[in-house]
Amino acid sequence: MTFAKQIFIGLVGVTMMTGMLSSTVAAFEPNKPVEFIIMAGKGGGADKMARLLQAIVEKEKLSSRPLFPTNKSGGSGAEALIAAKNANDPDHTIMVTLNSFFTTPLRQPGLRIDNTEFAPIGRMAEDSFLLWVNKDSGITTFEQYLQVAKADGSKWVMGGTGRAGEDNIITNYLNNEFGLTMKYIPYQGGGEVAKQVAGNQLNSSVNNPSEALGFYESGDLVPLVAFTDERLPLFPDVPTLKELGSDFSYFMQRAVVGAPGMSEDALAYYTDLFTKVYASADWQDYKTKQSLMGEFMSGDQLRAYWDQQNSRHTVILKASGDIK
Repeated sequence: MTFAKQIFIGLVGVTMMTGMLSSTVAAFEPNKPVEFIIMAGKGGGADKMARLLQAIVEKEKLSSRPLFPTNKSGGSGAEALIAAKNANDPDHTIMVTLNSFFTTPLRQPGLRIDNTEFAPIGRMAEDSFLLWVNKDSGITTFEQYLQVAKADGSKWVMGGTGRAGEDNIITNYLNNEFGLTMKYIPYQGGGEVAKQVAGNQLNSSVNNPSEALGFYESGDLVPLVAFTDERLPLFPDVPTLKELGSDFSYFMQRAVVGAPGMSEDALAYYTDLFTKVYASADWQDYKTKQSLMGEFMSGDQLRAYWDQQNSRHTVILKASGDIK
């Protein structure tokens, strides 16, 4: 073998090895705890979801580093969005979202938040909404609710999570559609809202099932109507608003997103991670018990879903006067 040929073969070997090392280096895996931002306060649906996801990752040993949940509920999700946007390490920053992921950037353009810049890790489900009252109200049907709420006017108080978010949107719809003038009071989390209705401090709420289920099972809360296309299996006797003649349904995304600037390798890692979490028996059981709907969605499909939701919420917020 000539000296020149030996050099050529050696260079080929080095090139192949370099390529192998490069691909190894390119494969991402977290090397420190991952900040897991929650866009709401403790006890609500987003908080419960995030902590369950964390528990599943630990139980199934799906990650070499733990997820570290942090509640950032200020400003109807603005605090969480800003924290994620300004993350020092986007590859180690993920976030559980509500529909404030869509509404808060629209309502607060000064934040300069573009939600399409977030990394589309995975939509775990869509959550549903029901209208709840305290058992002591004596109200057992939606028709009775309309009569009492209309008679009480602005003295009737609906509680919800955040301002101009999901609960506020549904409250505005009920006011406009049925000639009500209910007052809306925002809280930092759905868990606190459900507690206030159960304690007769609020007249009603449109909590997600997961937020009100404990009070429903104890008999403190009564569901009157579901804002879904079909009746929820967990509440087969509760009619949908569509059944009662009003063509309206509303759902909330329960998704995990990555901070803007997250690398493609990190996005691939977290998408694979939450695909496995979604397929776990614990998550599927939780979905069923909490009346969560929808299949797993990631990547371009999730981005297209965000585009649809941005457009829909723009129409909704313009109609209510929350944006121009």
